[in-house]
Amino acid sequence: MSGPPAPAGAVGAPGLELRELECFLVLSEELHFGRTGERLYVSQSRISQLLRSLESRIGARLVDRTSRRVRLTPLGEEFRKSLRPAYDALRATVDSARTAARGIEGRLTIGFQGTADDRIMRAIDAFHARHPGCVTQIVEVPLCDPFGALRSGAVDVAVTLLPVAEPDLVLGAVFSAQQQTVALSVRHPLASRASLSAEELAGLPLISPDGPAPVYWRTAQAPTATPGGRPIPAGPRVSTLQEGLTLTAAGRGGMLLCRPTAEYHGRRDVVFVPVTGLPHSALGVVHHAARETARVRAFTTTVRDVTAVTSMSPGGANDQERRGM
Repeated sequence: MSGPPAPAGAVGAPGLELRELECFLVLSEELHFGRTGERLYVSQSRISQLLRSLESRIGARLVDRTSRRVRLTPLGEEFRKSLRPAYDALRATVDSARTAARGIEGRLTIGFQGTADDRIMRAIDAFHARHPGCVTQIVEVPLCDPFGALRSGAVDVAVTLLPVAEPDLVLGAVFSAQQQTVALSVRHPLASRASLSAEELAGLPLISPDGPAPVYWRTAQAPTATPGGRPIPAGPRVSTLQEGLTLTAAGRGGMLLCRPTAEYHGRRDVVFVPVTGLPHSALGVVHHAARETARVRAFTTTVRDVTAVTSMSPGGANDQERRGM
């Protein structure tokens, strides 16, 4: 096929236009000239013209078109695979530059688990101060499903308990790690203790989050063995923090919570006893790898800055604690 001469002002390869690449990528998804034209708000003849121009520049057919169907040629399929990540990266770069030029605007939906304590609220307040044009919506993420809202797009970022080992999710800033406590009924024999060692959990059923949270994550919140290898009995599984605290008050088991959460949820029928010898609990800002935006990056940066200031203040956590070591 022959194509029109190279247009003035084209970028990239000789005569190459971004519109031609966009047309090809949309056509490779739709495999229909009419629907491609509808998505790009142009006529079918314009789609054909852009495709012919691109094929002329490359020197081979990218698409086979018959009266019955449209399909990519083998070269077209390879071109699509190579082009898509480069095109997406270019679009993201342009979008980021545009956003930076006009400031962070729009809406950012932030999920939290159990409690949006003062650490989270400080970060959100700091984000508002930096980016007044961006509105935040704060929603609770189920304790038993820390990652589902990110995957469904219900939230843009989630502040969740660590660890996070999901291939499609990105862990950003991490809040200062905190000592663990165990919630107990005031009637429990250990309720009067000033502290417990991790080995003493061997005789205490631990209430744990239910699925669909992954097993590794549930085990981190309710270990099945002490650091010394002694088994810890399994207690009930719960969907929410309030459900867990209610079962704790009823004497069905203990529940591990970080100190700030314990302080926030003080109640007369439950006590919180510090536990030594366990890894500290930490919260992290998580987002979906395919949905990273300038707003998400700005919030992650704000959390990182706020937690850095907190860790350096009197009484703040040191670097090891911030990494959960």
